[in-house]
Amino acid sequence: MTRVFPVQIDDMHELSIIEGIIKITEEEVKKYEVNRIIQIRLKVGIISGIMPSLLQEYFSIASKGTVVEGAVLKIETVPLRIKCLNCECENIMENIKIKCPICKSSDLKILSGRELYIDSLEVE
Repeated sequence: MTRVFPVQIDDMHELSIIEGIIKITEEEVKKYEVNRIIQIRLKVGIISGIMPSLLQEYFSIASKGTVVEGAVLKIETVPLRIKCLNCECENIMENIKIKCPICKSSDLKILSGRELYIDSLEVE
């Protein structure tokens, strides 16, 4: 019997990320000889192009039968923070804008918002 799972091509990005997170976690479990993973904390930038809801969905599926099965995946969204190279001000952008809210310059440097990393593992 063939089973078909409804996964769109665009979703594959998040699935491969989850598979990578599980692989990294498995390596850490071996390295530090821990019994089990209780929680995995991720930081995901708001403009990273990664959808936290899909990470959660795929984690619950891909973690079955692995060392992270039963662990909680906690995702913290990192806001878009910019520095204006014209007036030197730093701002957290509520909306993704292309201009400094102070001087209206579009000469900006992104300081945060593109991240994707494992922040910590809670183990037993």
